[in-house]
Amino acid sequence: MSIWIRYLLAGLLACFSLSTLAADIAPLQQRWAQIQYALPAQQKSAAFEALASEAEQLGQAEPDSAPLLIWRGIILSSWAGAEGGLSALGKVKEAKALLERALEIDPQALDGSAYTSLGALYYQVPGWPIGFGDDEQAEALLKQALALNPDGIDSNYFWADYLIDQKRYAEARTALQKAQAAAPRADRPLADQGRQAEIRQRLAELDDH
Repeated sequence: MSIWIRYLLAGLLACFSLSTLAADIAPLQQRWAQIQYALPAQQKSAAFEALASEAEQLGQAEPDSAPLLIWRGIILSSWAGAEGGLSALGKVKEAKALLERALEIDPQALDGSAYTSLGALYYQVPGWPIGFGDDEQAEALLKQALALNPDGIDSNYFWADYLIDQKRYAEARTALQKAQAAAPRADRPLADQGRQAEIRQRLAELDDH
C-alpha cells in the first residue's frame, strides 16, 4: 500500500467531541468527516483544498488557538493523502509545523490529539532524505497520546496502525480491540462509523498474520 494511500486511511482524526471544540472549529470538523467518509475518492482533493483555505482564514484571526492549529494540520495531512505523490510532501511538512506549534501552546488540547496526529505523520512519511519520517519519534508521540487519552478511539487506532507497520501484530490486535470498544459519541455518528469501519478492516487484515 502506498504511503499516500495510507495517509488517506489514517485520515487524521475526525473523532473529537464537538463539545471540546470552539464554535468556529466545529464546522471544519463536520466537513472533514463528510469529505473523508462520504465523498468519492476523486472529489476529495478539491474538497480538502477548499476546507484548508477556510481553516487558514480562521487561523489568521486566531493564530494561537491550539485546537485550530491541530485541525489545520489534520486537514492539510488529509489533503496530502487525497492528492498523493511527492508533491504532497510540502503540505505534510506544513502540517507538521502546525501540530508542533499546537503542542507548544497546549499539549493537552483536544485530549492530546496533536501527539496522535504528529505521531501518525512520523511513521507514515518517508524518512531522510525525502521526508522527516522517524519510527522511534512516532512511537514516543503515540505513547504520549495514549497517556493523555488511554481509551480514545483515535489514540488506540493510530497506535495499532503503527504497531502493524512495525509487524507487532499481537499488540496491534489488542489496541484495535480497545479502539473498537470505545464509547460511541452521539454527536459524531459519521466519524464513529468511518473509524469503526477502518478498525474492522485492520482486524480482518490481521487474520492473515
